[in-house]
Amino acid sequence: MSDDAGKRKSFRSRVFKDSVKPFYISSQDRNSSSSCKLSAYLVLGTIIILGTLFTFLHSPAVYNTDHISKEGSSWIRDASALDQRYISHVDVNWDHISEVIEKLTDQNEYQGIALLNFNGSEIEQWSQFIPEIEHVILNLDHVSNNITWESLYPEWIDEEEEFEVPTCPKVPKLQVPGKPRLDLIAVKLPCNKSGDWSRDVARLHLQLSAARLAATARGYHPVRVLLVTDCFPTPNLFTCKELLVREGDVWLYEPNLNMLREKLQLPVGSCELAVPLKAKENWYSANARREAYATILHSAHLYVCGAIAAAQSIRMAGSTRDLVILVDDTISEYHRGGLEAAGWKIRTIQRIRNPKAERDAYNEWNYSKFRLWQLTDYDKIIFIDADLLILRNIDFLFEMPEISATGNNGSLFNSGVMVVEPSNCTFQLLMDHVDEIESYNGGDQGYLNEIFTWWHRIPKHMNFLKHFWEGDEEEKKERKTVLFGADPPVLYVLHYLGLKPWLCFRDYDCNWNVDILQEFASNVAHKKWWKVHDAMPENVQKYCLLRSKQKAALEWDRRQAEKGNYTDGHWKIKIKDPRLETCFEDFCFWESMLWHWGETNWTDNATAAAPPPPPAISIASLSSL
Repeated sequence: MSDDAGKRKSFRSRVFKDSVKPFYISSQDRNSSSSCKLSAYLVLGTIIILGTLFTFLHSPAVYNTDHISKEGSSWIRDASALDQRYISHVDVNWDHISEVIEKLTDQNEYQGIALLNFNGSEIEQWSQFIPEIEHVILNLDHVSNNITWESLYPEWIDEEEEFEVPTCPKVPKLQVPGKPRLDLIAVKLPCNKSGDWSRDVARLHLQLSAARLAATARGYHPVRVLLVTDCFPTPNLFTCKELLVREGDVWLYEPNLNMLREKLQLPVGSCELAVPLKAKENWYSANARREAYATILHSAHLYVCGAIAAAQSIRMAGSTRDLVILVDDTISEYHRGGLEAAGWKIRTIQRIRNPKAERDAYNEWNYSKFRLWQLTDYDKIIFIDADLLILRNIDFLFEMPEISATGNNGSLFNSGVMVVEPSNCTFQLLMDHVDEIESYNGGDQGYLNEIFTWWHRIPKHMNFLKHFWEGDEEEKKERKTVLFGADPPVLYVLHYLGLKPWLCFRDYDCNWNVDILQEFASNVAHKKWWKVHDAMPENVQKYCLLRSKQKAALEWDRRQAEKGNYTDGHWKIKIKDPRLETCFEDFCFWESMLWHWGETNWTDNATAAAPPPPPAISIASLSSL
């Protein structure tokens, strides 16, 4: 301790004393100088200076504690090193900096502050706020120009390693200075609001560099990270729970260094898997009571059966974690009873309207998913859509940080299965930007992708879509079909797209009878879902009965397929599903509904009196019922 104190005192005696200050000289240069036995002091001094300059220009060190250049955004060797991608045009509000620094009650114990991406005049200004500690000016090599966001977040990688082993581009890292101990790391971030600022490679690079430098800290002293930016920082790298104070464009964090180190062990983007394809399923957590699976139902009683089956599949896969379901007041007490009987813990929420959605549109209330972040009695949530089955235990995903998910289109993730870390301040962040941020698909998935651009790829087997792409070779379709039916299962999660199994007759996948939905049709996957259904207790199977309106819709689709003489021939199959003859509603004559199908004012209680000819209706309108 006395050693460090002496060094700090020595530094205080010389910092900013003169306009030109000495550089550090390596021991090698001192030895080289002393070995030259020249009698003239002038020659000796010249050699020392030249040796020092040579070391300065060729040393691998990434910081210079004294000499400050005013030419660029950090210390640089020449003007050609400027990179427009890294330049931040935000004006530093020094009053805000001062207010934040004043809140550092332990700054008298500080030994070093690291400065990254500030220009020379800003660095001079920094020295006035904390003058008695060493200021380490970091020099970060910039990412190559050919590394784009799409390089870090490709749409597809070879997860099975059939043709190549996926690797991420090399991103330069800071060389960590040995001394002084760094107590504060300050970084100025670019934010090009005229472009896609949240998918900015330079911006991410600077934040990751600051995080890595903080993560190298030893001992128990806290390390603070101060970001100067007029756009919010990456919310799942430096989390809002770690935010000590914010003044305008100045954000001061005290990151949990252990958690930060774990995040930084993951790939820089989705260019590699963050979880191996063959993950270890028997994963033990000492914090299991603070972990839960969660889903949400809003304005969708048709998904009650799906949620019950999803709960059954989680238990069959061996997980004992809590099951939490968010419902709004449109879900009846009757349906809530079924959900509770299946093991779901009911949380009633107020719906959140998507301000950019049209009235009564499918996406009008899907921002209600943001309520997941208010489940703060849990540290980790694995969110699952209510239309999937867990075929193998995925409890090991609780070890992953927010956001871990499978890839979707482009550089985006699929929110059907994702790891979430509940936090009221993250919820507030989501709510604060609903009016300004555009969702690419008009829904919650698009919005979340704009907030959480830094995410971690898990294998597609952990959210495998029941879908055959148009143009897929027969061999590829057959491989998917084998995966759907494998026993024991190969897939971890099977996600049912298109018309849902419980809304079809159990005899076959009813997606076959709608031409635009045949890409979602698989009798093998359909049978897999019904196997889970049959394992459910009988007292909850009644929540999967078909309403009369749905029976009419299925018959309408079957007749359309017959009229079109679909070659798959499923429309010929005689229905044996006992639910066809089971009615739990006041009106059970579903056949009569076909005469009124598509009329503006018809209801489930319509009768077949004096039936008119069936009106012509588009298949799309029926499939949405």
